[in-house]
Amino acid sequence: MSGLGPRSRSQRAAVGIGFVLVLVFSLGPALVMLSTAFNARANAGSRSVVASQLTLDNFRFVLDEGHFGTYLRNSLVVALGTIVVSGALALLAAVAVSRFRFRFRTAILVMVLVVQMVPVEALVIPLFIEAKGLGLLNHLVGLVAVYVAFSLPFAIWTLRGFVAGIPRELEEAAYVDGASWPRMFWHVLFPLVAPGLIATSVYSFITAWNEFVFAITFINDDSKFTAAAGLRQFFTQYSTNWGAVMAGSTLLTVPVMVFFLLVQRRLGEGMVAGAVKG
Repeated sequence: MSGLGPRSRSQRAAVGIGFVLVLVFSLGPALVMLSTAFNARANAGSRSVVASQLTLDNFRFVLDEGHFGTYLRNSLVVALGTIVVSGALALLAAVAVSRFRFRFRTAILVMVLVVQMVPVEALVIPLFIEAKGLGLLNHLVGLVAVYVAFSLPFAIWTLRGFVAGIPRELEEAAYVDGASWPRMFWHVLFPLVAPGLIATSVYSFITAWNEFVFAITFINDDSKFTAAAGLRQFFTQYSTNWGAVMAGSTLLTVPVMVFFLLVQRRLGEGMVAGAVKG
């Protein structure tokens, strides 16, 4: 069997170089973040990407003096609230638009899609005024309400595809067996749509966990800051505590990675199922 020709070798080399460049581009910022977080000389003017002296002092500082544990707890409360509320509302809305026929059904779907196209920055002031009128400023409930509103359009459109892909014969068979609509929903429809809920929950979690603009606009009480907003305290007018910033960023990143690892199998199933309509 003849070996690879010069052209084949050059193509493989080009592919390999491209893969390495993409890998460095993707993982480089994360490696710099971790190295700085564990670097004992991060605030001593060290410009080395690799930490010469490893330490946990930066993490101790952000958790003890920076109260970052409180901020992480607030972010967890807001993210879980967003997942539960948006998932429940999106599932019911997706079932309604997929299984029932009513006036303005198409118009509602178009409006949901249009809402998703509106830039977030354009809604900061109107939502702030509305939240102030409802007394939701400086309350985590106010952030949950905003994040649910941003998560719903994507969740409804995604779950609509899942519900539409479930054969109606399954529902009719449940009715023939004497099941009521709630019983059919929980025992037939819900298990089949569960992978779609996992897929939308990832989007809702990331939206609520990483959001910054509304977090600093709606919350003025330091004890109610989310983790993304809490990072601001390590930036001052004349200096920046880079070790604390990167340690806080690392703590902010870990829950997202853990959540993704926990749901990644069901997420893959949900993506494949959502792409195929039965």
